[in-house]
Amino acid sequence: MRRQGLPMPPYNPILGHLPVVINVMSKIPGDSHNQYLPSLLRRAYPDLGPNFYMDTWPFGSPVLFICEPIALHQITQEHSLPKHPDLREFLRPLANGLDIVTMEGQQWKTWRNIFNPGFSLAHLMTLTPLIINETAIFCDILKERAEEAKIFAMKSLTDRWTMDIIGNVVLETNLNTQQADNPMVNALKRQIRWLVFGSKLNPWERWHPFRSLVHRYCSYQINSYINADLDRHIANFRVDTNTTSKSIVGLAMQTYLAEDTSKKSIDDTFRVFALSQIKQFLFSGHDTTSSTMCYIFYVLSMNPEIKQRVENEHNKSLGLTLESKSSRLKEKPHLLNQLPYTTAVLKETMRLYPVASSLRGGEPGFCVRDPEGRSLPTDGFLVWAVSQPLHRDPNYWVRPETFIPDRWLVGPEDPLYPIKGAWRPFEYGPRNCIGQELALMELKVAMVFVLHTFDVEVAYAQFDLENPRNLNTVSGERAYQLTLAGPSDGLPCKVKVKQSTA
Repeated sequence: MRRQGLPMPPYNPILGHLPVVINVMSKIPGDSHNQYLPSLLRRAYPDLGPNFYMDTWPFGSPVLFICEPIALHQITQEHSLPKHPDLREFLRPLANGLDIVTMEGQQWKTWRNIFNPGFSLAHLMTLTPLIINETAIFCDILKERAEEAKIFAMKSLTDRWTMDIIGNVVLETNLNTQQADNPMVNALKRQIRWLVFGSKLNPWERWHPFRSLVHRYCSYQINSYINADLDRHIANFRVDTNTTSKSIVGLAMQTYLAEDTSKKSIDDTFRVFALSQIKQFLFSGHDTTSSTMCYIFYVLSMNPEIKQRVENEHNKSLGLTLESKSSRLKEKPHLLNQLPYTTAVLKETMRLYPVASSLRGGEPGFCVRDPEGRSLPTDGFLVWAVSQPLHRDPNYWVRPETFIPDRWLVGPEDPLYPIKGAWRPFEYGPRNCIGQELALMELKVAMVFVLHTFDVEVAYAQFDLENPRNLNTVSGERAYQLTLAGPSDGLPCKVKVKQSTA
């Protein structure tokens, strides 16, 4: 491929691209997300272009980075490439290869269709009161932090907030992690920490001798807890198949039987697949939304005039008091979709800090056509659809490093107007994020309640004085994204209750 002139960084005939990778990654903190790698390589080698190959043998599969919208459209919409086997192995300890993130073919289509109704916007709107109730608990905890007047890691609180919402939405169960430890959630978080992707350079991390034992123990705890809840749902459903359960699992059971009229009751097949989906929803659903919520606090703390515009929109649309905002949203949840500036802030936050990417597997005979007209073979490669470098590429965004929510409110005649396909936090195509509408609802509700009551101050300066280290930024960004895309050091914060609401 190098002889064919296909794009790649300088190649070492013995070590491949490892020297290049190690060199650029050594300049940023070791806990940084790997999605920074394409941007760092392009900065070091300006002629590289947005799509290029990289060989990391023997530590991982060879990679084809795709970082521009035309090629991304080809691999996710025009011809949706399958998920890469490395991703399936990464999630296998958690979901046993039976999750809709990594399943393929008719099996994936069947189970995606079964769970789609629970994630429809119409259904999710009926769950707005539930999201408001959990957010009210979140605000109570923030009030306690305000009274303590100490720095705390915001990510630890948003993790618990989103986890409680997912538990209620998916299973109609109160995990109550915001107010107490939950053994199942603790086991899930422990298992997530022990998941390892195939490209880990540290051999101790890749082949830890106790990894399988930890996964087995955690899986037992998680499965026991979730199966007990599934038993409750299935028992209720067998009593009345017209049950009015609003949980995603409840709707999935109805769809499961409707899809195959020969089935008279919920069977073991549903139980096995539902267990895997629930664990995947708990993992993906809580961490991604939690990270985005932290970054919303971060950008609004840095842009007080934008924060004030968001609050003004909430006051105008939902009322001046917290009680009026709560009652109006419970009565008319569709009002969440009538907050254009709030939505613009969300989109701009997800542009600068995308929390997910897509790992696809190349196929024999399938090539990507790049903007220069070259044909890039995919067979044998991990095809990595990375939105982070695209979202900050000056070829597609005016002032890409600047937080400008108004770019989402202008018309196509304005230079700020986003180029079609250049914003991809949830990806496009049939394998897009099933939970994107739920995530947006959670974030909007939290913005309404938290911004009404609190001033959130990001406290990296004080944190760094108390916890000094040499390398703590990526391209000057202190709140760089960690391996699971959350902000560094959990986003150290202080909060104050606003005088008008005290």
